Amino acid sequence: MRIPHTKPSLAMSIGILLVATAWSSGAIASQATPATKPTSQPQSAKAQFNLGVMYDSGQGVPQNYAKAVYWYRKAAAQGNALAEYHLGVDYSFGQGVPKDDAKSAYWYRKAAAQGDAYAEYDLGFDYSFAQGVPQDQAKSVYWLRKAAAQANVLAEFALGADYYHGWGVQQDYIQAAKWFIISKAGGEKLAINALSLLESKMTPTQIAEAQRLANQW
Repeated sequence: MRIPHTKPSLAMSIGILLVATAWSSGAIASQATPATKPTSQPQSAKAQFNLGVMYDSGQGVPQNYAKAVYWYRKAAAQGNALAEYHLGVDYSFGQGVPKDDAKSAYWYRKAAAQGDAYAEYDLGFDYSFAQGVPQDQAKSVYWLRKAAAQANVLAEFALGADYYHGWGVQQDYIQAAKWFIISKAGGEKLAINALSLLESKMTPTQIAEAQRLANQW
């Protein structure tokens, strides 16, 4: 499992920006996810990661972020992507370690390199808002696409906003609507109002094309 965290997400930040242009915004609970994915990691790495989760959440033991980080490091040293991701979260919030956006991005990148969709999304956030890495909208879009390919609804929403604004991509309302449609279908509430307001600026032909593209995804 993962520990939910409340880092302001890229989608939330974009939502806030959209207020100024008559879009919607809202608080988004950050990434929570189902059970640990099957991996080829040694059983010791899985056990170390699970101990980290227990100390992180206070499940069965007193909550202790420093001990959580200790066990995440043990698991990460064996290449456990979930442990790498959680270290990124801990450095982002300063939980059990001093807050350090550069180290947070480092661990997100390690996990993202193994295909962790949540790390890919958060790394996209970091590149978009220059948190621990130089601002680079093209790299942000790159990582958001990877997360969206794994059905991460926040990444899908963020790609819609990127196409709407022309951040890291050429501005394209049809592509923006496509990603909002996909994100909405996945349950992202921000996409509902965003799509409605965007469609008010589009022709019926453009809307139909966006829907066709979304259906093909």
